[in-house]
Amino acid sequence: MTNPLAQFEVSRDDIARVVSRFYAQVRRDAVLGPVFAAHVDDWPAHEEKIVRFWANAILREREYDGNPMMVHKRAGDVTSAHFAIWLDLFDKVLAQELPDETSRRWSALAHRIGRALKMGLEMRAPQGAVPNLR
Repeated sequence: MTNPLAQFEVSRDDIARVVSRFYAQVRRDAVLGPVFAAHVDDWPAHEEKIVRFWANAILREREYDGNPMMVHKRAGDVTSAHFAIWLDLFDKVLAQELPDETSRRWSALAHRIGRALKMGLEMRAPQGAVPNLR
């Protein structure tokens, strides 16, 4: 059955599969793996939270209640450079797991979200300092 609120056609099972495969890649990545390992101690719980995030963003399920910008800022060791690596891995998983149109549309959404998070991190500056707007 088609969800009339969904941004594009994808199932929650598809979302869970993509998230699982993506984080398997992240854990093996030389750059992202250590960053995530420093903050994630319960992978199944983290993956379920991210499934809820994407189900909210794509399917409008309204089960996610987090604040990704604050989480990434508070981590302290997430840099704007990490997003290019993250998006590259994510795009590869999408292309492997989903039909072309679904992969393309989800990728476009991920890139929009990534740009916003990256911008938020780039503007992060110590109190009293000028934000880095590059």
